Amino acid sequence: MEWKDGKTRCRWANPNNDIYVHYHDEEWGVPVYDDHKLFEMLILECFQAGLSWECVLNKQEAFRLAFDGFDLKKVCAYDDEKIDALCHNPGIIRNRLKIRAAVSNARIFRSIQEEYGSFSDYLWHWTDGKIIYEKNEVSSPLSDAVSRDLQKRGMKFVGTVIIYAYLQAVGVIYSHEEGCFLEHCN
Repeated sequence: MEWKDGKTRCRWANPNNDIYVHYHDEEWGVPVYDDHKLFEMLILECFQAGLSWECVLNKQEAFRLAFDGFDLKKVCAYDDEKIDALCHNPGIIRNRLKIRAAVSNARIFRSIQEEYGSFSDYLWHWTDGKIIYEKNEVSSPLSDAVSRDLQKRGMKFVGTVIIYAYLQAVGVIYSHEEGCFLEHCN
């Protein structure tokens, strides 16, 4: 594919969407250790279930507004009235099951923080703090294990494919494709 700037990128990056190109170039695969960002990305990945990441990414700013900047304390406190308001917000994906899951997942996220000291410590303990380099996969034994654990704790919309995408997004798994200008950057 021919890119305006001459760089070769992963096939999934849409050259006609500046938001997507920025995400590919600056965020995807970059290790994240900040719990706030890890929470935001987990919620967004859960909303991706059955949809494209591009769809979710295009609504990211609307999600940030709707979910109070992904303030964990506030999301944990959401009640039925707030959930109903989110279900009527045209800027986000208005799936009631996913919205309810976002709230309950936030509470479980918080309990993992309490157990491990941070969600980052929980997430990175699965690889002993190491980045996993692999390509052309949609799941792995790692995503299977993390998914199973999160489901056991009660999280929803955290199947192995969603968790694999999440692990890629937050840099636990580094998957830039062969020929991508970022293939060997991490």
